[in-house]
Amino acid sequence: MLLIHKSILKELSITIAFAIFILNFVLLIEKLLRITRLLAGSGSSFLDIARIILYLQPETFILTIPMALLLSVLLTYGRMTVDNELTILQNAGLSFIKISKPVIYLGLSCCVLSLLMSFYFGPKGSILLREKVSEILTKRAALTLEEGIFNTAFKDVVILVKEKPSKDVLREILIFDERKKDEERLILAREGQMEMHGEGMSFALKDGKVYISKKTSLTEIHFERYEFILPVTTVGLGRKKSEMTPFELLAASKTQPEEKSKFMIEFYRRLSMPALCLIIIFLAPPLSLYAGKSVRLGGLTIGLALFTFYYMILIYGENLSRVGKVSYFLGSWTAFIILGISSLILFYKANKK
Repeated sequence: MLLIHKSILKELSITIAFAIFILNFVLLIEKLLRITRLLAGSGSSFLDIARIILYLQPETFILTIPMALLLSVLLTYGRMTVDNELTILQNAGLSFIKISKPVIYLGLSCCVLSLLMSFYFGPKGSILLREKVSEILTKRAALTLEEGIFNTAFKDVVILVKEKPSKDVLREILIFDERKKDEERLILAREGQMEMHGEGMSFALKDGKVYISKKTSLTEIHFERYEFILPVTTVGLGRKKSEMTPFELLAASKTQPEEKSKFMIEFYRRLSMPALCLIIIFLAPPLSLYAGKSVRLGGLTIGLALFTFYYMILIYGENLSRVGKVSYFLGSWTAFIILGISSLILFYKANKK
């Protein structure tokens, strides 16, 4: 029996590794495209891009590990069903729960790994990602400005330079600043010099005008010298709560009551995603019996349909929590409870056959 478990566990491990690789690749495409646009023209090296991809992995793992676990079990046990291996094992006297032991081992391992990603590696990766992108933009910010091209790498700021005689000397400069929504600024300057300023960039502008637009007024200011400071940290790199551990989210919900819903929903999601691996232990093996003759297509269809159903209920419950219709706990865990009860019923019926 131990030899059978090793054989099944080996097939499960190979399948889940392949599934995680594919799912991570698909989910990282959008983030990579966004960051690539941000770093375009900054002279980023291959090593910089490799580090950014590495820092993106932990947060993605939180989502992909449960999905990959479900797909691997559906595909592996679905194949065993089609090849009549499950029937042979059951006729040999093994109960369904004993046949499912490799799933229990793998599911518990995935749960622990997901918790590590949720509690430590995910937030740490998000912090390192922000620091790395800020470092690239800070050190190589001069390379991001090109002659005659609108630069939109900085959040809510557009920069256009007509001439760039050297790396840090600029001529005929236009800067549109809408970081303050109620006070937009248009800055025109004949020339300027760019230099690093702490964690950002400083433009020493000469001979120009500043147009300040408010709701009911427009102010024009002439200047001989004007310093425009642009912190690189204003770049939008995603949610700040992704950098917080569950304990920090819980503490922030108490110190920032006006944003309590945002922190509490994220806190419960960080716990429910790893816990989803425990549900899959009891849900995936009986579901694989219904994967059909087309094992790969059937298992993939069931897996995608199940996760679609789960996230629909999860998002609906979280939205109810945001508007105060239900508690944060109930809104965040309703999908988990429904799926958990269903999995126990299915596993019980499969084990009784």
